[in-house]
Amino acid sequence: MHNLKITQIGNSVGVVLPKELLAKLRVGKGDVLTATETPKGIEMTPFDMEFEKQMQLAETIMREDRDILRKLAQ
Repeated sequence: MHNLKITQIGNSVGVVLPKELLAKLRVGKGDVLTATETPKGIEMTPFDMEFEKQMQLAETIMREDRDILRKLAQ
């Protein structure tokens, strides 16, 4: 568990993530975290869950229509 202190950053507020947490999330300066409300609280992830759903749908379509896509690629 990590306790994060809310601090003033210019005209906004934010939290500073410790190096260990950044390493576990595999993120760094400039990366985007997605915050999602769950029954257990707020979950922060280094990827967009909506994008992940779209990619899963795309993979399903590519698997189902593999032969058509192969013909189109020629």
